[in-house]
Amino acid sequence: MPNPGSPGNMPNAMENMPQMPKNTMLGMLLSMGVMILVLMYREEVGYYLNYVFQFIDFGGKYPVTTLIIAGLIMTTLSSVIRSIMTDPLKMAKTQHVQKEFNLEMRKARMENNLFKLKKLTEQQPKMMAASMSSSQDQMKIMPVTMIIVIPIYAWVWFFIGGDSVNSVINVPWASVNLLQSYVLPAWILIYTLISIPIGQLVNKIIRYILLKRRIDEMEKEGQKAAV
Repeated sequence: MPNPGSPGNMPNAMENMPQMPKNTMLGMLLSMGVMILVLMYREEVGYYLNYVFQFIDFGGKYPVTTLIIAGLIMTTLSSVIRSIMTDPLKMAKTQHVQKEFNLEMRKARMENNLFKLKKLTEQQPKMMAASMSSSQDQMKIMPVTMIIVIPIYAWVWFFIGGDSVNSVINVPWASVNLLQSYVLPAWILIYTLISIPIGQLVNKIIRYILLKRRIDEMEKEGQKAAV
């Protein structure tokens, strides 16, 4: 008897998966186009953005502080846009259902429960469709967030390359020149390491606030309907 969760049953699930809409692909291509365009004219973009961000450059004396503030601005703006343009309740529900489904699937495989595996496998196309729908929602927002993220990277590049910037900083393991390249320039690596944890924290806070607000609105609507 074939295992319901075996790879042999995956083609059916793959056939039932929804295809990526053309507008989503168009959005991704637009994001790449904006990225390439900004990178081509990064010096000009950075120069004009410096009129806005010159207040956080501190004369180039504290580059790490500048990177932290720039990362905070970038992640906050992109997180706010993502949270506003998506339904936090729908996203939280989809993530919860997907997590529970994966746990049940893993448990059924460990117990070799063929009947449960068969039932779960029949539900896989629906789960995959919901997961892809959530991913598509995120991809639709990408062009908007790229309009914010890439120009800020261009400004950081402009800032780091300035003559007044102290490009040598001390990290726990050594002194690092921000302009030196380690596969990628050191400033990109450090800026990314700074931005990721800040972005995760800010994103969770914003999603929690918007999700709580959405739940409160639903409770108020429910109370009005009951009256």
